[in-house]
Amino acid sequence: MIKKEPTEVDTEGLSVIAGTLSDAAQIDVSRSWPRRVGYLLGLGAVSALAVLGGLDGRQTLSVAVFAAFILGTLLYWQFRLAFALVGVAILLAAGLINLETLIEFASLDIILFLVGMMIVIGFLEERRFFEVVVETVMRHAGSGAKRLTATLMGLSALSAALVDEVTSILFMTTLTLHITRRYKVNPVPFLIMVVFATNIGSSATVVGNPIGVLIALRGGLTFVDFLRWATPISIVVLALTVPLCWWYFRNETAALGKGLRRNHDVVEVEKVPRRDLILCGCLFALTILGLILHGRFEAVLSLERNTLLLGVALAGAGLALFFEGKGAAKLVERRVDWWTLTFFMFLFASVGTLRYMGVTQILAKGILGLTGGGPVALLITITWTSGLLSAVMDNVLAVATFVPILSDLEQAGINVRPLWWGLLFGGTLLGNLTVIGSTANIIAVGLLERREKKHVSFSEWIGPGAVVAVPTLFVAMLLIALQLPWLG
Repeated sequence: MIKKEPTEVDTEGLSVIAGTLSDAAQIDVSRSWPRRVGYLLGLGAVSALAVLGGLDGRQTLSVAVFAAFILGTLLYWQFRLAFALVGVAILLAAGLINLETLIEFASLDIILFLVGMMIVIGFLEERRFFEVVVETVMRHAGSGAKRLTATLMGLSALSAALVDEVTSILFMTTLTLHITRRYKVNPVPFLIMVVFATNIGSSATVVGNPIGVLIALRGGLTFVDFLRWATPISIVVLALTVPLCWWYFRNETAALGKGLRRNHDVVEVEKVPRRDLILCGCLFALTILGLILHGRFEAVLSLERNTLLLGVALAGAGLALFFEGKGAAKLVERRVDWWTLTFFMFLFASVGTLRYMGVTQILAKGILGLTGGGPVALLITITWTSGLLSAVMDNVLAVATFVPILSDLEQAGINVRPLWWGLLFGGTLLGNLTVIGSTANIIAVGLLERREKKHVSFSEWIGPGAVVAVPTLFVAMLLIALQLPWLG
């Protein structure tokens, strides 16, 4: 197996994300003035569309502030939290939202769930639990290039489903770069494959991606619902993605095969204390089991749906802090990405303003008018629209924008259950289309630039992205459509 080397990911863990995203935000942007022009033009275009769409003055202002926030986030990623804070301050000052509604739409349940899971994953990561799991599986991957790449992609999808896409891509990027450096092949194609699999795997469970948490809590979906409806589709999509990647990157895969035949020796991985492995294994198993069974416990205890989805995450975090002992405070400081969570909180509040001002109701009526309310037409519209938005902005932003629209459609009497799954797969699968389509993409590219000094251009990514993202989303949507009679 590939011997572990010290890296900045190992020492900093999730804290590397802020710097990585900041660096990656500069891709394909060489000067500041085109961004300023693009920002002003985009803001003007959105405001004009709002007026032409018949929105009143206050609604138009709320849309303009939201657009200023989103465009600022996309074009000046390192200042995203600043845009969020200023945007919400303007909304409050203009009377477009009040304090009570701000707190309601800030989605503290989602934030607390993510805090709990970050603590659990951080505890396991610092004890190298996931490294041991990955190294153990990779030991049996064999010496064939196709088998090795399929194993890498399978591990990426599995780890994203069981923990989250951020933790998965940090580990899998490190492992992939070790392999490509060892066998002297171009790392870019193999890193793209790993990212594709990570995004696909992140759709399989509630904990795989922040948008899964958002959809579960807002759509009233449980961990078991994800296992029933999302996991099988994710497996089918991954099974399609692997041969598509083999075909598109056939020359690079052949080069890896030559390297493997030249150098196929195995290096032992550094030992991890047995006590740590047992402790981490028990905590991980109990947390996953609690997430799977939370719906049944809620029924027995007559609790509101998804109460224990949050409770299990917080209980797991509490146990991790007990086990950590004196280092508990430092664990929370190091492993909880407060920057990103604060950004999410104000993002959700800003999106909530659109609903508070009645903008999302107007959009929902427009979608109903466009589709005639037909279930298949609605599924196609929501899936592909959210997916295309995910391709041009981070998928969390895109999905958060659609959540209140689906809530308004539900109030209009529409069965939105299949639409939640369309939203999930639109965000995760078309997030593979571009280099900025998801957080995993941005982190992986940023780490590649830091570690290998290699740059991935927008055009270099979109080729394989289109080959994988478009057919996989089509297949996912088709599988949802075939199950519409059971999604009532």
